[in-house]
Amino acid sequence: MDKKRKTLGELSTELAKKDFGQISVRDQSSAMLTDYEKNMFESVEEGKKKFIGSFFIVVITKKERILQNVIRNYFVARVSCPTPDYDQIVYKYNNVEDKIEFIWVVPSKHTCLLYLKNAKIIDPKEYALLMSIVDFSDGTLYKKCKKLNKEEDNSNMIVN
Repeated sequence: MDKKRKTLGELSTELAKKDFGQISVRDQSSAMLTDYEKNMFESVEEGKKKFIGSFFIVVITKKERILQNVIRNYFVARVSCPTPDYDQIVYKYNNVEDKIEFIWVVPSKHTCLLYLKNAKIIDPKEYALLMSIVDFSDGTLYKKCKKLNKEEDNSNMIVN
């Protein structure tokens, strides 16, 4: 007997009806990152085949529009550093050293506003994220993007 597999919509609807109580950010992050490393290395391998030299891996986090309790990470290999944006993590693959370097993380708009509003009471363990949010909000990440793309500081070219 072959049991019919449930669709993502069916699973999402079932889960939405259940009361799991409060789910910690740590637990949610852990669940989301189960395949993160695997997807990262697949993106690196894809980039090595596509590009000559170093390149960037962009991880875009999206909440499904219809299935609000479904969050996905999309991994994209690209030659240029992307313009900083919400729900984005950027890495650079260095082909000379064969290593992946973390460049920045920008969480959701809601999280950014929450951290900026409460900067004075943020747990010291969260300072690195706070600094990334501050760098995003004050334009530091944009300047870093331009530098990584070897663009002039005063150019108005936007890379995406």
